[in-house]
Amino acid sequence: MSAPADTREIDVAIVGGGMAGALLARQLKRARPSLAVAVFEKATERSYKVGESLVEIAANHLVRRHRLSGYLYENHVAKNGLRYFFDDESRSTPLTELSEIGPINLPFHPAFQIDRARLETDLLKMIADLGVEVRTGVRVDGLELGEGGARHRFRAGDAASQQSYSARWLVDASGRAGLLAGEKDLRRPEAEHQVGAVWSRFRGVADVDELGSEEWRGRVRHTSRRLSTMHFWYPGYWFWVIPLRGGLTSVGVVGEVVRGRELRTAEGFRAFIREHRGLEELLAGAEMVDCGSFSQIAYGTSRFFSEDRWALTGEAATSADPLYSPGSDFIALENDFIADLIERDFAGDGAEEWSERLDLYERFMQFRHASAMLLYRGLYGGLGSFELMRLKWDLDIGCYYNLWVSPYMMDQHLDPRFLRRQLRMSPFVLQALTNFAELFRRVESHLREEGLYHRKNRGQFSYGLENIDFVTDVGTKRTRREVLEKTEEIFNQVLTDANRLLGEESPSDHRPLQSFMNEQPLL
Repeated sequence: MSAPADTREIDVAIVGGGMAGALLARQLKRARPSLAVAVFEKATERSYKVGESLVEIAANHLVRRHRLSGYLYENHVAKNGLRYFFDDESRSTPLTELSEIGPINLPFHPAFQIDRARLETDLLKMIADLGVEVRTGVRVDGLELGEGGARHRFRAGDAASQQSYSARWLVDASGRAGLLAGEKDLRRPEAEHQVGAVWSRFRGVADVDELGSEEWRGRVRHTSRRLSTMHFWYPGYWFWVIPLRGGLTSVGVVGEVVRGRELRTAEGFRAFIREHRGLEELLAGAEMVDCGSFSQIAYGTSRFFSEDRWALTGEAATSADPLYSPGSDFIALENDFIADLIERDFAGDGAEEWSERLDLYERFMQFRHASAMLLYRGLYGGLGSFELMRLKWDLDIGCYYNLWVSPYMMDQHLDPRFLRRQLRMSPFVLQALTNFAELFRRVESHLREEGLYHRKNRGQFSYGLENIDFVTDVGTKRTRREVLEKTEEIFNQVLTDANRLLGEESPSDHRPLQSFMNEQPLL
């Protein structure tokens, strides 16, 4: 089929000008300025979005890959890690008496709280200055996906005019709308993890660093609580509190309780907040600026990348859960893989080698999504217990630094040998996560049955790194043996502490790494 005479031929078409799409365009143009890249965005102005918290992989992507550290520190908020607060059963404990897990120093590795609208507006200008064709206020339709090396064809425009395009590559960065998800039936619903979210921005939130006694402020060695992503934990749901530039604060709640329509309104959300004394102390005099919600957060995709030269990035592909802010980490990985595939395609890499890389990248992203979901499924019931979440903190954050952040900082995710090793281990990693999830559920049941669920939720404090003592080694060259030994150390500590909560002793000869080969629970 021949193209219309007025068809514009481009190298890469990116549908969606949000963070995922704009960052990919910037990455492509910086690596290969000669590429003809176009971004198509239906909105004319960038609006407020959730997903403001960037954790270490995403932050490293922006700082190292994009050289945006100066921009981020000047225009957004430096983040002081995660901070957890735990309440009593009646949700009536004063803020300064809530048990707490959180840092006592600024983080060794940078992270940020971003204003998504500001970031996306600035990125669109940056990529336009690099020579990317940026079209806003347009819709993409008439899509004809090429197969077997054929180019992709579509139209982009508004009610007044349409332009035909032909692209060698097409990348869907359209968010939850999912252009290719609909076109290729890629979206995979999440059957088990059924949670929603409601959120607002508030003006005039109290500064937590001004509250409490000198002793309470000094407990964190006078580092800033306010700059942390603060979490307020309850059985089955949790709140976030995130500071933004310009005097605004993002506040949201996630859980099955949010799926009801009543809570997903400004009035319902504000009333729900008032039922939680510690959180309400921060928001009592604050003004709600706006409100948004999702009735269901999580979903997957049957395909990230195709040999027919199309790909998905960001929420056009998958969504997991806001806890631990994995969305921007996934953007970093997906964009690195897409950019590498496109670069190798235009560099003329051999078809067999290129196809093998694509297959490795696809399988790794499927593994990455599956492993992320195992951190959430069936585990929301234990969120409200300080003792149980202290275990989950050690496992989840320890493994995040050891198994995910460190390899990313070394660009090992772009090494086929590393990916093959990861994929050989993936069934055992998934089994271990499944086993630990079952262990956490067992601890939760025991604490509830014994009436101990909330017993440590008042007056306790942990700085969170008591058992995560290798932060300064993250991103440095370590042997596989060192990584596995650290993994085993983390597993052993969590298992020992879990057994203590269960009133049992850990066998002295137990080796949790062997659970990778074991379909039975750890206990």
